[in-house]
Amino acid sequence: MLQDPRLAESLVDPTRITHLPRRNHGYLDVLGPENDEPVSLANRFMQSPLLAAIYERAWRPMFTRGFSYGGKSTLKAHTTLMDEIAGRGDRKILDVACGPGLYTRELAAQLGTGGVCIGLDLSGPMLRRAVRDNSADRVDYVRGSAHALPFADAAFDTVVCLAALYLIRDPEQAVRELCRVAGPDGQIVIFTSLRTAAASLPGVTRAMRVGGFRAFGRNEVTGWLHVQGWTEIDQTLTGQGQFIRARRAAALRLAT
Repeated sequence: MLQDPRLAESLVDPTRITHLPRRNHGYLDVLGPENDEPVSLANRFMQSPLLAAIYERAWRPMFTRGFSYGGKSTLKAHTTLMDEIAGRGDRKILDVACGPGLYTRELAAQLGTGGVCIGLDLSGPMLRRAVRDNSADRVDYVRGSAHALPFADAAFDTVVCLAALYLIRDPEQAVRELCRVAGPDGQIVIFTSLRTAAASLPGVTRAMRVGGFRAFGRNEVTGWLHVQGWTEIDQTLTGQGQFIRARRAAALRLAT
């Protein structure tokens, strides 16, 4: 069970939302109706109650192996990364496009009494599954948009977007929002797709575009981070995926 059902309310910035927040199925909803924001075919699939039900046991393992062409390199890199970025002490963590909360709960496992991990997603079915399966102390969930995060500037120590950026309609705007809500001494962590020769095969590019999936160039996402001043970047490539960890330039951290 949640230790404090008001965790999300304490972090939401009322000047950044247009609807009255309300608790819905255990999560805080700061949006209007489910169809408030245009979604792609892939987004509609992610909002399916059926996918929400099988995501943890079937969909995520299959999809993760696909990033490394059926091998285990992506899984190994992910395991190492999660151990390194898991919250400790009184840190504040935001998991953007959290789905059913698998990573959210994992990131919060070692938080202290003053820490908090918020999972944010656009999908009601995913969030209902998150509340049902991945509620924990210091964890809360919000239905909101990655394009306009409902939090104040520099509200979090760590901001993550794992295996989701390639589904977001305007990923560059989402990255700008990740940078905005991350604190000056914080970090941004992204796991997303990588454009490879496989994505250029006949019909693949069109199928991805129609479905709402996107494969990013090696320097595309890191370039967006650079523009926002997040220039201390570690990037690990694994098959068709990439892990990115970024911090602000030291001079900007000291000046803030």
